[in-house]
Amino acid sequence: MSTVPPAGPDYDVIVVGAGYSGLYLLHQLRSRGRSVRVLEAADGVGGTWYWNRYPGARCDIESVEYAFSFSEELDKEWRWNERYSAQPDILAYLNTVADKFDLRRDIQVNTTVSSAGYDEAAHRWRLVTQDGERLSAQFCVMATGCLSKPKTPDIAGLDSFAGPTYYTSSWPHEGVDFTGQRVGVIGTGSSGVQAIPLIAEQAAHLHVFQRTANYIVPAHNHQLTDEDQTQEELAARRSNALDCPLGVAFEAGELNQLPAMELTAEQREAEFERLWRRGGLIMMLAFPDLLLEGEANEAAAAFLRKKIKEKVPDPAVAEILIPKGFPVGSKRLCVDTNYYETFNRDNVTLVDLTATPIDRVTPAGVRTSPVETELDALVMATGFDAMTGALAAIDIRGRGGVALSQAWAEGPRTYLGLSVAGFPNLFTVTGPGSPSVLSNMRLSIEQHVRWISDCIEYLAEHRIASIEATAAAQESWVAHAAEVAAPTVYPRGASWYTGANVPGKARVFMPYIGGVPAYREACEKEADEGYRGFALTPA
Repeated sequence: MSTVPPAGPDYDVIVVGAGYSGLYLLHQLRSRGRSVRVLEAADGVGGTWYWNRYPGARCDIESVEYAFSFSEELDKEWRWNERYSAQPDILAYLNTVADKFDLRRDIQVNTTVSSAGYDEAAHRWRLVTQDGERLSAQFCVMATGCLSKPKTPDIAGLDSFAGPTYYTSSWPHEGVDFTGQRVGVIGTGSSGVQAIPLIAEQAAHLHVFQRTANYIVPAHNHQLTDEDQTQEELAARRSNALDCPLGVAFEAGELNQLPAMELTAEQREAEFERLWRRGGLIMMLAFPDLLLEGEANEAAAAFLRKKIKEKVPDPAVAEILIPKGFPVGSKRLCVDTNYYETFNRDNVTLVDLTATPIDRVTPAGVRTSPVETELDALVMATGFDAMTGALAAIDIRGRGGVALSQAWAEGPRTYLGLSVAGFPNLFTVTGPGSPSVLSNMRLSIEQHVRWISDCIEYLAEHRIASIEATAAAQESWVAHAAEVAAPTVYPRGASWYTGANVPGKARVFMPYIGGVPAYREACEKEADEGYRGFALTPA
């Protein structure tokens, strides 16, 4: 029996997802004369920034670097309010992009894709939505996002809680008023770190149930002026970002080039302090050996532990907030505003779940091993099935009806994070095997979108019906990515980088840690050499 559904309305390209990736893909492909349909599960554009509306939600990449770079006119018209923009501003920006470039007419909202099967005879993808609608296209691009599939927490009794339960990943659009309530928050990753300070300002009492303490650096957020976002400033930042491993801007000479242990203890401390005061993720680049296991990483950990103790006078509380058992950077570094200071408030209680694990959620609240905490509301900041979760939610089948979930049973395997052997004419944006979540996502999205658009144009010009990563190229890239990651701290943490936060998920370090410049060079070489790592089938 064929696994490919019948044909429906036909397009050159179907894009799944209308966040940053989907919007830019639509603009790029349509400008090149392709017929495109974007399918979006939400009732509006924005992707991650449509769903994540929890208190304090904001980007950890500076606003001016998170803006699209393809339109000087857009740059001139839009002004960011803050160094790190809040969710409402980012969503407003993406809606502005959709309107300015007339994108909505090719976006189909309230549409969840349930399956996608490759028709080998016709060289086309056949998609079916949850409503039973059928569509087809020569190419299918998965712009589903890396942090878009919420992870269902495995906590006994969760459905029994009598009060409201809110998830940071699907926050009510009308907002939530916690005034006068006893609130519990489970989870202290990026979402929890952003939400907890603001919930604490409202709640009568906040109980923070901490499973894992994270390394956190300050945002030092502030208002932006017009001078901060002139064309000259934007051009300089974008140029600098292209040469940075994380794809974020820095000034000439700003990053130290000497290994940490070649400096004196005082010099190392001064460098850490300088970047702490600057704020943001650039702390990860304090020294070229910081992300390798060893003395440099431990020096960074010692500095961050000292900062926690400075901010939290109660030594018992500070000790609980100190990360343990993993190197700095092996879990996503969080960027905060007043997170540690929140635990100095009289109406905040920190519960260490390593000492007193959650037994179950009850109708009245949360029961840990010694006590039951009564609550009026519960907030779940329990994260995502990262990078592959949104793809796994769709029944994607390639050659011979092989499911992507089957091909990735032992972890995701791609060529350049763009293509999967056995799945012709299928592209993934910022997929596993690319810099993705270890980079400025806007920059990496734009690079992928342009590469995919150029590739599709090349195929049309050369009358190629299908393109597919070869198994040899894919295995070579997977091996290279693993080799580059091996000496770093990244595979060492039980993090969502490796799928360790999802029970039963294969433990594989998913992003590419070789850096944005090296990765971009590899992609450009592949295109310049006529896509040698791909099998091309003539029309």
